[in-house]
This record gives sequence, structure tokens and C-alpha cells, in this order.
Amino acid sequence: MRSPVAALAAPPPLAPGARVALVAPSGPLEGAAELELAIANTRALGWEPVVGAHALARHGYLAGTDEERAADLHAALADPTIDGIWCLRGGYGALRLLDRLDLDLLRARPRAIVGYSDVTALHAAVNARCGLIAHHGPTARAPLSAFSRDSLVRAVVDGADPCGHAPGAEPLRGGATTGRLAGGNLALVAALCGTPYAPSLEGAIVVLEDVNEPVYRIDRMLTQLLLAGLRACAGIVFGSFDRMPDGGVDAGRTLRDVLAEVADALAVPCLVGAPFGHIDDMWTIPLGATAELDADACTLHVHAA
Repeated sequence: MRSPVAALAAPPPLAPGARVALVAPSGPLEGAAELELAIANTRALGWEPVVGAHALARHGYLAGTDEERAADLHAALADPTIDGIWCLRGGYGALRLLDRLDLDLLRARPRAIVGYSDVTALHAAVNARCGLIAHHGPTARAPLSAFSRDSLVRAVVDGADPCGHAPGAEPLRGGATTGRLAGGNLALVAALCGTPYAPSLEGAIVVLEDVNEPVYRIDRMLTQLLLAGLRACAGIVFGSFDRMPDGGVDAGRTLRDVLAEVADALAVPCLVGAPFGHIDDMWTIPLGATAELDADACTLHVHAA
């Protein structure tokens, strides 16, 4: 087993009364009702919501122009009273902001950044440039199931293990390993290859999920990662691959066939069907923290910061 890479630093917990910025770095909200739900979710967790000035902006498929979306992020990072950032939704657009962001603001005052899907781009930048854990968890606009709420609270409030046993998961390749958590949304991890923000996969337990992708595109992106350093990982956990337009079968070749090939090529412990991705019941995964994967037991345990 490879020696585990040291964990990144954890941001301070979000205590009751924490001021949490609600920003949309990617796609636009569908309307004011989604923003109201995000505000209600924030208050239900005991936090004070601080809505970004352009939270309801729209610029085609983006939540406002690049300048507007970056301005909301910078306003949150520059405000010493803001304790955390909860992204309103995913979609597309965070990648366009990476070279615009002054991440020294976050390095100087670490704060939790929560979201998933397209927010993977921000998480990767925070890991790479700030040496800081970022949280792959629910977006603020979505209804929070009891499962998702419990994992989120354990991750960003209690600093405890937000994962554990993966209900419904199964091993593609058995064994146990320890490593630093890396990854997120497969399309974004692939898109970051060759950039200064690409996640380091060496010795990592790589977590991957996606949505609306056919089998051949998942195959292509995983092959890209194999060529770009995935072979150096310590383990891999596949989450949900939801709403596949081909139903998970393309010319007789299934999603499971593709994932099993990757597991065999890596020859590391591999779990499939863990609860994260575009689903109602999701783990909040602290990317950059150290974790232990036991594929045979279908568990992923995160070390306390």
C-alpha cells in the first residue's frame, strides 16, 4: 500500500449563527423560489444567509456574466464577517472564473466552500492553490433530505466523519486503502487535466460522479484520467451516474463494464454506487481530507481534521 499523502488544512466549522454567503458561480437559478428555498435551508441549519448581489442574474446559460459571478465570490471572500460559502447550484461556468479569482483572500482566512457538480472546479482550485479542504456536498437551492443534512452537518459543523457505510454500494475490486480524497464531478476533473488546477491523484482515494452522460463519454473521460495520472491513485469510489441518456447501455456495452475495466486497470480497491452525485441522499465529502476505503465492507471513513 502506498504511503498516504498528508491531509490538507480544514476550514473552521460553521457554528450556529455563522454568516454564510449564497452565491451562484455557475448556472442560473430558475427563479426567486429557488433562492427562497436556499435561504430557508441556510436558516434551518442555524446560519445567517447573505445573498450575493447577482444571485438571480442570468447571462444565457450562466448565472450572470463572468465579472458578476466573480464579483459575488470576491465579495464573500473579502468580507471578514463571512464564515462560509454555499453555492446555489451547479450547471456550467465555474471553470471560467478560476483565473479571475484572488484565492489569496481564502488562503488568508480559510472558510468552507460547499457544492457539487460544476463546483468541482472551485474545489480543485481551493485544494491546489490554498491547501484547503473543500466540501463536495449539496447545493443550497435543493431540498435537503435527512440523510444529506446529517452528512453535511457532520462535515462542516461537527468536523466528524460525514461518510461511513455506503448503502446500496458494492465492490468492483476488494481490499482496503488509505489516501487523501480527491475528485468530484468526472466531467470537471477531466476538463481540469493539463491546467494548474488539476487535482493531484497520486496516492489519492478518487471519488467520481456525473449526470446526463452516455456510456461512451464516461469511457472517454475515464480513459483520459488513466492517461493523466489516475493509475497512481490508492483507491477509487464511484458515486451516482444518473440520468444517462442511453440508459447505461451503448451497443451492448454497459456503464458497469466501463467501470469494471477501470477498476481492473488500476488494481486498487474500488467501490461503485456510493451515495454522492446528482441524487437526493448524498454524502458531503471533504476533498483534501484523509480517508480509509474498505471496498469489501462498502465503507469510506473520513479522518477527523
